[in-house]
Amino acid sequence: MAAHRLTLSVPTTPAAVTAVRHQAMNAITGWETELDDALMPTAELVISELVTNAVRHAGTGQVSLSVQLVQAGLRIEVDDSNPALPQLCLPDEHAENGRGLFLVAVLADRYGADPTPTGKRCWAEIALPTCPGQEIAVSLPLQRS
Repeated sequence: MAAHRLTLSVPTTPAAVTAVRHQAMNAITGWETELDDALMPTAELVISELVTNAVRHAGTGQVSLSVQLVQAGLRIEVDDSNPALPQLCLPDEHAENGRGLFLVAVLADRYGADPTPTGKRCWAEIALPTCPGQEIAVSLPLQRS
């Protein structure tokens, strides 16, 4: 698998989210990857939500986006200068925001946040689709007849 990695500095303005998302998706689309058409919208939404959260909560500090194709899939990392780790919760049904991390949790195969010396890193991993003919191990409870 060829090494594919993109790192972008993100201005802390709401308009920057759209531009960075487009840059990242253009780069990913240009990679010769195993990402299929169904996975690309997931990657786009996860990138958008993680970058939006960082821009919204980082204040005037630095924000960066890193997208890397790893053995298991696509790893998305967003670093910002706010040391407060995000908490997953469902907002009130009438709230206009607060659902970003919940969407990431639902869409990503793995996600998390880690403290860094300069703030925090929020990350998500989206697994690559299995190759045709590759067996998928599924553990299902056995039911007795």
